[in-house]
Amino acid sequence: MHTETATFAAGCFWGVEAAFRQVPGVVATRVGFTGGTTQNPTYKQVCTGRTGHAEAVQVTFDPERVSYDELLDAFWDEHNPTSRNRQGFDIGYQYRSAIFFHSAEQAAAARASRDAVQEQLRWPWQKVVTAIEPASAFWPAEEYHQRYLEKMGRATCTAELRGRAPDVVRAT
Repeated sequence: MHTETATFAAGCFWGVEAAFRQVPGVVATRVGFTGGTTQNPTYKQVCTGRTGHAEAVQVTFDPERVSYDELLDAFWDEHNPTSRNRQGFDIGYQYRSAIFFHSAEQAAAARASRDAVQEQLRWPWQKVVTAIEPASAFWPAEEYHQRYLEKMGRATCTAELRGRAPDVVRAT
């Protein structure tokens, strides 16, 4: 089977990972850190906000079963892209919204998708703050973070406010 990789940051990686694991065609996920300067950072280091990393999910997917555009839709649905460095109760640069592209095709699709979401915002002063950056080193988080919600017998992060920004009007 031919697979591809996609990497997304949308707040606390536990809920984001759980959401992507539900997408048919996603064959694996792992949570970790990317976009920073510290080599092989720990969760504790990233939580200080001084490493420059985002909590992220690396998604391995079968492009015959799910398209990158469908993964982008899942990404936008999982968080509020107008909230800078914050998702729900999680605040800090490590919780930023970002798409880390692995190819020129992913970069173009991410930008087009971001622009479409921007056009759907109800209020003209709202801005999608999602960064679109080349993928860099991805450092897996400690094992206890992998599939954390599943290990805890939970489907979602109920303590977090999840979902698309309330002022986004989605065309169906």
